[in-house]
Amino acid sequence: MNDLAKIIGQRIRSYRTQLGLSQEKLAELADYHPTYIGQLERGEKNATLESINRVAVSLNISLSQLFENLGGANTSERNIPLECYEFLLTKSQEEQEQILKILIELDRYKGN
Repeated sequence: MNDLAKIIGQRIRSYRTQLGLSQEKLAELADYHPTYIGQLERGEKNATLESINRVAVSLNISLSQLFENLGGANTSERNIPLECYEFLLTKSQEEQEQILKILIELDRYKGN
C-alpha cells in the first residue's frame, strides 16, 4: 500500500491509543468491523473519505487534523519537521510533553 495510507493509518492508531480505545471499541464507535480498523491502521486498505470521516468523528478529531501536514513538495530532501511531527504522533500526551520539555532545555542550553 502507498505511504499516504500508512501515514494516515499510523495517525489513526496514535489518536486511538491516546484516547485509550481498543481497535474493537473504535470499530464499534465507527460502525465498522475491528478487522477493518486494523487494516486501516496498517495502511492495508485504501479507505474512502466517507470511512475516514467516520473514523475521525469517532476519534473526535477533524479531517483537517488527521490530514494535517500531508502532501508537501515532492523532493528527495528530508522533511525534518514532518518527520518530527510524525514521530510525536506515535507518543502519548505525557511523552509528548516530556519531549517538548527536553527540546526546550536543549534550546536553552544551546543559547548559553
